[in-house]
Amino acid sequence: MEDVIAIRPIEPQDNVALAEIIRTALSEFGANKPGTVFFDPTTDALFELFRTAGSYYFVATLNNKLVGGCGIFPTENLPEGTCELVKLYVNQDMRGTGIGKKLMEKSMEWAKANGYTQVYLESMPELSKAVSIYEKQGFIKLSRPLGNSGHDGCDIWMTKTL
Repeated sequence: MEDVIAIRPIEPQDNVALAEIIRTALSEFGANKPGTVFFDPTTDALFELFRTAGSYYFVATLNNKLVGGCGIFPTENLPEGTCELVKLYVNQDMRGTGIGKKLMEKSMEWAKANGYTQVYLESMPELSKAVSIYEKQGFIKLSRPLGNSGHDGCDIWMTKTL
């Protein structure tokens, strides 16, 4: 039987599995520190968070088991037409399969279709593999943060024009 990978919008029952994927990944890379989504209370309620106007969150499933997610969020105080690419996390055994890239592309397609002209993201040195993927996708590094994400544990900031 062939493995079935699907990308779909987040559903309420995804909250627990997504929070576990996010916190496990951050712990693996030593990025489970204050000022990151590891300690952000919204990490346990992503379905509710992504009911915010101008936001959207996609999850990836493998044979109906949740394996990752990625979203778009209208972070406070970003420049006009800019959204933030947020919470891109994939299960350890699914990394390197292209699923993260698919989630990111789907999120950016949604952003463009919904009137955004630029995507911003924040990361940290501990997630250097992800940063190199962002660069391959055309993101460029900034010298300072944009907007008010509340994640002062991140010190890599990047943007991409859609």
